[in-house]
Amino acid sequence: FDENGRFIGRRASNRDITEAKELEQELREALSKVKLLSGFIPICASCKKIRDDSGYWQQIEAYIRDRSEAEFSHGICPDCAKKLYPDLHRR
Repeated sequence: FDENGRFIGRRASNRDITEAKELEQELREALSKVKLLSGFIPICASCKKIRDDSGYWQQIEAYIRDRSEAEFSHGICPDCAKKLYPDLHRR
C-alpha cells in the first residue's frame, strides 16, 4: 500500500517442495509394506508348529513367511547333525 492506502503490489515467496512430497510418498509406501510380528504366538512345545488366528497349526516357516518379508533357507545345526548323522561325527 502506498501513503494514500492504495494497493500497489504484493510480495510473495515460493519454495519447491516437490522432492519433500516425493520422499513422503516413498516413506508411506515403504511403511505400508512393513509387516510386524508381535504379541503372543502359540507354538507347540513338541513339533514347533504355530497356531494361527483361525486355530490351524502351521509350520513355523509358513507362518512367518505369510506374515513378513522373511524367506527361509534350510540347513542342519551341529547338534542335530550329530544326532542325525552320528557316523559322520565320530571321525
